[in-house]
Amino acid sequence: MTLSTCDLSDEHGETVRIPEPVFRDFGGRLQFSGLAATVKCFEDNSRIKELLATPGEGRVLIVDGGGSTRCALVGDLIAGGAVANGWAGLIVYGCVRDAGVLATLDIGIKALCVTPRRSTRRGEGTTGIAIEIAGVVVEPGDFVVADENGIVILPRGIEIGQR
Repeated sequence: MTLSTCDLSDEHGETVRIPEPVFRDFGGRLQFSGLAATVKCFEDNSRIKELLATPGEGRVLIVDGGGSTRCALVGDLIAGGAVANGWAGLIVYGCVRDAGVLATLDIGIKALCVTPRRSTRRGEGTTGIAIEIAGVVVEPGDFVVADENGIVILPRGIEIGQR
């Protein structure tokens, strides 16, 4: 079943949360969806790498990187691990790198922009908490749908096809 962000927005109106349209597509998949897993970190991708090394089970990792454009939080190695572990997609409120390789991977990746600078690893960051990206709150377990038109976040308890 292909889910359309436009159709979901029409069907659920103000119930859905739609982040500001600041994200660009970098992955090989333009359409992806799944339950949200969350990470909050700033210029340190330690928790991202750890979480994406676990079974994704079709989930979408949402990263609150504070909107920083000073370094990339995800590159080809981390994204390749996400593919191998069954993650459906990544939405990074920050930067990625290795854009040419990311475009070949069978995973959805949305981020603000691309930079060659890698992040640091200091073991900082928090997983499994409510985060805010591009003007909306995302909680673990929310349902995320992304496509060429943007991103829609459906709160837990809202079923697709139910008004």
